[in-house]
Amino acid sequence: MAKKPKKTESFGVQQYLSNAGVSRRNVKFKKGQVIFSQDDPCDDVLYIQSGNAKLSIVNPQGKEAVLAIVGPGDFLGEGSIIGNPLRMATATAIAPLNAMSIEKQEMMRVLHDEQEFAGKFINYMLERNIKTEADLVDQLFNSSEKRLARALLILARYGKEGAPETMVAKISQETLAELVGTTRSRVNFFMNKFRKLGFIHYNSGLRGLQVHSSLLNVVLHD
Repeated sequence: MAKKPKKTESFGVQQYLSNAGVSRRNVKFKKGQVIFSQDDPCDDVLYIQSGNAKLSIVNPQGKEAVLAIVGPGDFLGEGSIIGNPLRMATATAIAPLNAMSIEKQEMMRVLHDEQEFAGKFINYMLERNIKTEADLVDQLFNSSEKRLARALLILARYGKEGAPETMVAKISQETLAELVGTTRSRVNFFMNKFRKLGFIHYNSGLRGLQVHSSLLNVVLHD
């Protein structure tokens, strides 16, 4: 009787993304430190383990725009695996950040060889594309108050796996204004309004910012 083939050890996605190995290493960034800059060479993909970063872009006239705030479970620099030779944006840590840096060729290999990892990455990219479309609709049709409420809920990771979390990162009102596409004074007005209504809680300077699920009422209200 022919012997059954020996079962190979299953690939552990989280273990792979947590532990350094061949062509991947753990990297740390301090608050305010640039992770990579716009027009830098694309040579790796980063998986955020903890902390937050902002993605921003500067146009030829020198005007900066914040594109997104990313956090644990998000990838950075994935454009390198589709042939982008240069970074399209600047990534800056807005809180102490730990990440796994995966070299470009290693990232392409594991996507090709490991179905479970490829599935996780594809799901992430699909979710990101859906969010990008929702961001565009948000900018075109919603008020700045609704846009701010939605941005705060996303930052608190509502809708993600696990319980929503307190925003550890201290995010300035200027950054929120750039992200939402409004002025700092408007952000300040709405933040005070949300706090008085009990939708959010924070100390001075947005320290210990907590976002409650009741803030959904602002997004869903017509």
